[in-house]
Amino acid sequence: MTSVLVIDDHPIVLQGCRRMLEEAVITSVFEARDTASGYELYRRHRPGVVIVDLAMHGGGLSGLPLIRRISAHNPSVRILVFSMHSEPIIVTQALQAGAIGYVLKDTSSEELMKAFEAVQAGKAYLSRELAVQVAMMQTPARQNPLDELTPRELQTLSLLAAGRPYDRVAQDLNVTYKTEVNVSYQLNGSWMRATCRN
Repeated sequence: MTSVLVIDDHPIVLQGCRRMLEEAVITSVFEARDTASGYELYRRHRPGVVIVDLAMHGGGLSGLPLIRRISAHNPSVRILVFSMHSEPIIVTQALQAGAIGYVLKDTSSEELMKAFEAVQAGKAYLSRELAVQVAMMQTPARQNPLDELTPRELQTLSLLAAGRPYDRVAQDLNVTYKTEVNVSYQLNGSWMRATCRN
């Protein structure tokens, strides 16, 4: 019989997960309300499945390092994220950390159970909408080339886009003599380079 560890700082979520799991005839359900006790319970009981929230006690996405820590201890562990965060970059980070399933907290209990059963069987699970968003984020057409620029390069590019000549850009940026600022950016699929010399 699979044992399950649920890590979440909301008592009502813990209660709801316990009820759902007990209805699925899971008799060994362990609960933790923070990452430290969650990891301690994981090491002590070695549950078959871990259900974990990402954001606990205002500590940012503290569930991510917990997932990495558990996965480093046991790479074959089956982790299901149960979170309110729907941003595809966060979903991707959770999967890269070691989770094999990700479900949003506004999902139905039926989908949560479906996700649990998939993860319990060692299968990956994402809702259709999340899967599409994560897949689209990985395609080159959806990537923003500006994301790779440093703040200084973004500043240079914005000044050039505003029509300032190179000498004014150099002056605005306080670029010293013999300093060169280069900015590469993509325009209509082609990489361009803007250079500011002083």
